[in-house]
Amino acid sequence: MNRSELIEAVSMKANLPKKQAEMVVNTIFDSMTEALVAGERVEIRGFGSFTNREYGSYVGRNPKTGEPVTVPPKRLPFFKVGKDLRERVDNQSL
Repeated sequence: MNRSELIEAVSMKANLPKKQAEMVVNTIFDSMTEALVAGERVEIRGFGSFTNREYGSYVGRNPKTGEPVTVPPKRLPFFKVGKDLRERVDNQSL
């Protein structure tokens, strides 16, 4: 499912015009992004949680030249699936 399919699903289930459904989806994503940028944790019960993971700097290699390259430290979002979602997906695969 991509963003436009999600907007379509929200529009159909909530009986909203597509513009309003798009605004709802965008507001949710924007709020989640702002929280992660601020270093906060985003938890959606039954679905999962998003946190930031800190990665230190390390020496990597340029694949083209083979020369060592220093990779700076970074923060990346990490998703941990919730128990309910994990069980629902696992039971559907049988």
